[in-house]
Amino acid sequence: MTELLTNVIDHVGEGTPATVRIAVLPTGRTRVEVTDPDPRALPLLTGPAGATDESGRGLALLDALALRWGVEQGGDRKTVWCELSGEPPLDAVRAPAAPAVRSGR
Repeated sequence: MTELLTNVIDHVGEGTPATVRIAVLPTGRTRVEVTDPDPRALPLLTGPAGATDESGRGLALLDALALRWGVEQGGDRKTVWCELSGEPPLDAVRAPAAPAVRSGR
């Protein structure tokens, strides 16, 4: 879910290194995890965003779409995760394609 990455950019800072993991669990659910190096900047689900608010909908959207979600804190990092029903589309888990080889023409 892009909302997890957007939260890192918005609340921890652009350029912050993050790790994204996608796994299919034995239950058939898809688990998405985003880890960043700031254990203090925790996501907080607040009340609904107003019609003219420019932010505040990301976690509400995540909360509505995910079967469950949460945060795991470590001493030097945090991981925000969510579980979705079903397996991800192949494009979400496929390894990046090899770079195109240019001909010498």
